[in-house]
Amino acid sequence: MADFFVGCYPPLVQFMDRFTMATDTPSCRLFHDAHKRSSNRFTILLTHCAVLLSVGLSACAVSSKNDTVNNLTANAQSSRSITSSGGQYHAERISGDFSGYPNLEQFVDQMVQKHGFKREYLMGVFSQAHRKNWTLNYLAKSDQALKGKPEKGGWTRYRAKFLDERHIAAGVDFAHRYHDALQRATRQYGVPEEYILGILGVETTFGSYVGKDRVLDALTTLGFDYSRRGEYFRGELESFLLMARAEGIDPATPKGSFAGAMGLGQFMPSSFLKWAVDFNGDGRRNLWDPEDAIGSVANYFAQHGWQPGQPVITPLHSKGVVDLEPGIETQYSLTALQQAGLHPVRPCNGGGRMCLLLLRHLDQDQYLIGHPNFYTITRYNHSTHYAMAVQELGQEIKRRL
Repeated sequence: MADFFVGCYPPLVQFMDRFTMATDTPSCRLFHDAHKRSSNRFTILLTHCAVLLSVGLSACAVSSKNDTVNNLTANAQSSRSITSSGGQYHAERISGDFSGYPNLEQFVDQMVQKHGFKREYLMGVFSQAHRKNWTLNYLAKSDQALKGKPEKGGWTRYRAKFLDERHIAAGVDFAHRYHDALQRATRQYGVPEEYILGILGVETTFGSYVGKDRVLDALTTLGFDYSRRGEYFRGELESFLLMARAEGIDPATPKGSFAGAMGLGQFMPSSFLKWAVDFNGDGRRNLWDPEDAIGSVANYFAQHGWQPGQPVITPLHSKGVVDLEPGIETQYSLTALQQAGLHPVRPCNGGGRMCLLLLRHLDQDQYLIGHPNFYTITRYNHSTHYAMAVQELGQEIKRRL
């Protein structure tokens, strides 16, 4: 988080340098020069020096005060313009880990032509990028196990990662500390606070770990060395550079996940551009700030179809073998579910999109209806397990508040 703000705001040392320069006014220099010459001159010159001393110190005081006020005002009003260059980068060609990458050079050309970036600036930026070999090795192993039906006990193991005392207690504490922001988000966007808390808890345990990889390194590596989803990550890299320019951030400073997700809510750069909000009113969208993260998650849900006051899931009683295919992309009518031997445990509105969810515990299989609001949660992460962890963690935190 600290690294992010280094890129967002002018370094404090620049302010101190300007403050020191404020006392180097012509009147001050005139006094000091006169004082050095006064030792070998007549007493009348000492009198003049005294006059100059009075005038000079007065001028210094006025100048220092005015310059300090002006500098503070300028910093407040133009912090974006001071850092709008996004760091001082310049190179004629890309050096370092990504030198000799024709696709990256083509990408630079596109950013120049499409968005008006300076070529030498981007060459300098990418000369600072480091290839993340660990990420590539990890994703190669993950891709091998990407497909396949849910395994027995899969939900039990996944649930245990998030429905523990550490996550729940941290959520209760976070909810107390940011009570006002959560309530305001619920009023403004119609999203209950427990679902905002569920997202922040599953993603980063309420900001306790937001990632250690530079976003620039992650997205450059995945954009140009990960063939399976290279096009997607190149798009995210494009969005990241646009974000950095718009927010006045040095692109080499933000840190996030190994895939380039950022802040408490782990937004990808394209999501930042579309759905991040300035919820604390400071004029910046900062996903590392808890209030901005709260508002941004709520806005994300609202923009993806959250229906205030509507259910998220409805558990089902199952009778015998269920022949219907489960999954978040399935759609069934209530009649079709009942004909397959699946009956809601409580009254259920049969309208709207309903998907069939399967959770595999160690000792049993559980079926549920996923209502449109459940589908909205999966727009954050396209996983039944993920959305159910958000649901259950949020409800557990709510019970303790």
